[in-house]
Amino acid sequence: MKIQQIQLSDHFTYPRLLRFTGPSMVMMVFTSIYSVVDGFFVSNYVGKTPFAALNLIYPFIMILGALGFMVGTGGSAIVARTLGEGRPEQASRSFSMLIWSTIAGGLALTLLGLPMLRPISRWMGAEGEMLEGCVLYGSILLASLIPFMLQNVFQSFLITAERPKLGLAVIVAAGITNMVLDYFFVALFRWGLAGAAAATAASQAVGGLIPLFYFLRGGNPVLRLLPTRPEPRVLLATFANGSSELMTNVSLSLVNILFNFQLMSLAGEDGVAAYGVIMYVNFVFLAVFIGYSIGSAPIVSYHYGAENVEELRGLLRKSVLLTALAGVAMAALSEVVARPLTAVFVGYDPELLELTCRGFQLYAISFLFAGFNIFGSAFFTALGDGLTSALISFLRTLLFQVASVLLLPLALGTDGIWLSVAVAELAALLVTAGLLAVNRSKYQYA
Repeated sequence: MKIQQIQLSDHFTYPRLLRFTGPSMVMMVFTSIYSVVDGFFVSNYVGKTPFAALNLIYPFIMILGALGFMVGTGGSAIVARTLGEGRPEQASRSFSMLIWSTIAGGLALTLLGLPMLRPISRWMGAEGEMLEGCVLYGSILLASLIPFMLQNVFQSFLITAERPKLGLAVIVAAGITNMVLDYFFVALFRWGLAGAAAATAASQAVGGLIPLFYFLRGGNPVLRLLPTRPEPRVLLATFANGSSELMTNVSLSLVNILFNFQLMSLAGEDGVAAYGVIMYVNFVFLAVFIGYSIGSAPIVSYHYGAENVEELRGLLRKSVLLTALAGVAMAALSEVVARPLTAVFVGYDPELLELTCRGFQLYAISFLFAGFNIFGSAFFTALGDGLTSALISFLRTLLFQVASVLLLPLALGTDGIWLSVAVAELAALLVTAGLLAVNRSKYQYA
């Protein structure tokens, strides 16, 4: 009940900061459960080849859906800053324009993506049963691309609208929908990949459409969906400000494709399946960092717009400490639970289990560094510095990872693939720390 009373203009102590960002962290964990639940049921009830097909085509779907992340993070920072400047009517008009733009963009990307599924799947190496599985799963998910994008947009805007608890409730409902329908469609009805994709599509409809109806009803005192017209300046600023999140999601998807290429050559189909399991756990762990960054970004934007320098400094200091503690805890926990977690997905295949467990233990080292880079990128986005944010994202998720995954396997074999993310995150951390130091006078946060 108290969490609803927290406002962006408040002073944020550690408990208040965690209470405000907590729903966002849980919300992102539930969002990450979509693919995790699908993977669990497909791997255990459909088979290893359909499981590999799901993991092969999923990065392409994420590339198309990345527009939602960009509009959500980039747009919410602009809207929150407008609220901090004392212009609530303009904030609602910009918010409305961004929502309708997301729907139009989602429709265009759906129509673009459907005919590309088969050639993209072939290009990534799929053939036979795996190829058909990629096309089937991808087609159903593309049908729900608009709700998926709206879900990602509203995750940020519900925080800006001071309703993080509502955002949490919606995502929990969507996650439960996915789990229940996966059980019925895949385990009981034996609909295979089609059932898993249908369950995910239904859960995304819950996550995207309920917030849309909430704002259409006009019950929120901070933001409202109003009649609006195109605002090119706001749209361009959103794209520029959210470019880092677009870069992050597109780059991660491209890197995932590259990982699959490397693993197919070094470990075959088992390598792709093992990487899929590691990515599921990675999604859940990184969701905590991403959720915190999403939850804290509107606070940063508001106080930057209101020129509350002391509050801005305190937010950065507290966030760095919380991120450090979370990173150490996650890395330690990962080493302990690596075998039982991987056994849940591939316990039926001892050789695949060993490969996956080894890969997970090496990959988990990256959790020590990843949180700082995720928060650093989001922090600059919240300040309206999309260029610096995009630079961190580009180096972290594309340049450093591509270099690592291409070079390390030459010396370390398959282990080099698993370690490549940790090496890339460490290199990116040095860049993030340098950029925070260079820009501290400009934004007065340190």
